[in-house]
Amino acid sequence: MVPVEDDTIDAGIFAQLGLSILDPGYLATAVCRSSISYIDGDKGILRYRGYNIEDLAEHSTFLEVAYLLIFGDLPTREQLQTWNTRIMRHTFIHENLVDYLRSFRYDAHPMGMVTSALSAMSTFHPEASTALHGEAIYEDETMVNKQIFRCLGKVPTLAACAYRHRIGRPYNSPSNELGYTENFLYMLDRLSESNYLPNAKLARALDVIFILHADHELNCSTAAMRQMTSTGVDPFICLSGAAAALYGPSHGGANEAALKMLEEIGTVDNIAAFIEDVKNKKRKLMGFGHRVYKSYDPRAKILKKISEEVFAIMGRNHLIDVAVELERIALSDEYFIKRNLYPNVDFYSGIIYKAMGFPTDFFPVLFGIARTSGWLAHWHEQLQEPIPIFRPKQAYDGAAARKYVNIDDRVAPETSPLDLERKYLLRKKLPPLKSEH
Repeated sequence: MVPVEDDTIDAGIFAQLGLSILDPGYLATAVCRSSISYIDGDKGILRYRGYNIEDLAEHSTFLEVAYLLIFGDLPTREQLQTWNTRIMRHTFIHENLVDYLRSFRYDAHPMGMVTSALSAMSTFHPEASTALHGEAIYEDETMVNKQIFRCLGKVPTLAACAYRHRIGRPYNSPSNELGYTENFLYMLDRLSESNYLPNAKLARALDVIFILHADHELNCSTAAMRQMTSTGVDPFICLSGAAAALYGPSHGGANEAALKMLEEIGTVDNIAAFIEDVKNKKRKLMGFGHRVYKSYDPRAKILKKISEEVFAIMGRNHLIDVAVELERIALSDEYFIKRNLYPNVDFYSGIIYKAMGFPTDFFPVLFGIARTSGWLAHWHEQLQEPIPIFRPKQAYDGAAARKYVNIDDRVAPETSPLDLERKYLLRKKLPPLKSEH
């Protein structure tokens, strides 16, 4: 008999039988207990600490939601003021870190710059290093909070520097007189104006997008954050590892893929042919379907509304018409309904970012700014309830025991993995080298 608790069973029971559970990708394995966010994929529900995402997007700010995720409750007015002030005081980065960012190539990918800078931050704050001072330093809540302030404050600054680097303009210093998202847009766009202010409605739209991306249960990058936290390393290295996971096109780059798909479709007239290609497995439908949601992603509904607000300011992008019509057809087609292919958060976010003027290679950076709050929430939670260092089992599928063969007695296989030169010639349709005649 195997007891069931909270819809889970203890995998240790199988270990007692000498068995392991084979679950590629952890699709059905819970590696921790968490009270941060909750998803009901069948009903299209997403909640942060029990609050519906729709209510938070309508009434809260991103920093207010970050406080909720990390500490468990919405802040009072006084708590929020202190929280905002502490974070904004930590938006400035060390001048040596600025020099480090400037050392990247002119065409460096912004996500690569941010990931590297997060890792470098570990060397700029040695008092926060567990390698130097031991894991016990994070038993002090003051030390924990200090790193949270630092990370939330500095990530937008690192992102803005990477953006300015990419377009060949000098970096801007933060402005503590502005809100969190306003300050980010200020650092992106200010030229030489002494009184520059970003558009308030665009700042609010981006703030809501950050709320929607703040946390999403134990996704790939959050799992990476948890796994690295279990080693006892400092939060800057953990964030760098999580950001590196987010860098992947199947994770943080998914909205870029959805945008490229809409650009390839081009016009509403081409949708019917595209749909047929999808059904015939010739094309992929990006931005639809989700591993968790089996109904409409609640974040996509909110983004659809935000897209209209952004277009009212920036001008209507024709791709929104393609997106709306593609969504309408897909939601009424039995082929997609049977497969639970509904729009997800990536379907509309790419269009909004493009309308706001962000280059596509900056999309995962925007995702990373928002998700930092969720990553830190999981870091904070795991400090309260330590988990042994992650050590997943594997199902060995290799060779049985073999006798060692001396090099002169070994038989070469017909094809060698190192025969790259021949593969190159075949790929380029070039004649073999003279030595091969």
